[in-house]
Amino acid sequence: MSDTDYGERIAEESVRFERLLPGPIERVWAFLTESDKRAQWLAPGTMEPRVGSTFALHFHNTELTPDRTLPSERFRQYDGSFTTQHQVRRCEPPHLLAWTWGGGNEAPSEVTFELSEAGEQVRLVVTHRRLADDGTMVNVASGWHTHLGILAEVLHGQPPAPFWPTFERLEEEYRQRITSSSNGVEGAVP
Repeated sequence: MSDTDYGERIAEESVRFERLLPGPIERVWAFLTESDKRAQWLAPGTMEPRVGSTFALHFHNTELTPDRTLPSERFRQYDGSFTTQHQVRRCEPPHLLAWTWGGGNEAPSEVTFELSEAGEQVRLVVTHRRLADDGTMVNVASGWHTHLGILAEVLHGQPPAPFWPTFERLEEEYRQRITSSSNGVEGAVP
């Protein structure tokens, strides 16, 4: 894994990822917006791609990959199914999609997907903004990195790496990177 695969902290509360994926752009857009395709790398849930529409994502991360390795005890509470609620904030098919993330006791964060053609490939830029604190950023960065890795492998027709071992390894790496960046050390950090 190269340093360019890691998320980059672009502001105190924002992280950005960039991936080159096999096209065409309409195919990648379908993997963002269509429940059955999104279920292969993130979570299923019917979404109407128009501003203001609300939708739910139904996560079960262990089932995203053929290797169903369970999480360590520390993450066992996240192993089962859970559902999150979202609202589409921007939608410009097939180039831009943004939706809210989370909420609960705090204001929701927002994730934006930007697609552009790069020859025969598609450049996907994922930016997650309004993250509450470094702990949230560690979790979000590890999650997006893992899920985007699965998306890339699915689009390339390759079996994806097991979710939980990958997430847990990345979670430790992002914890170190974010701690370093909080202390003023520069680099490719979320």
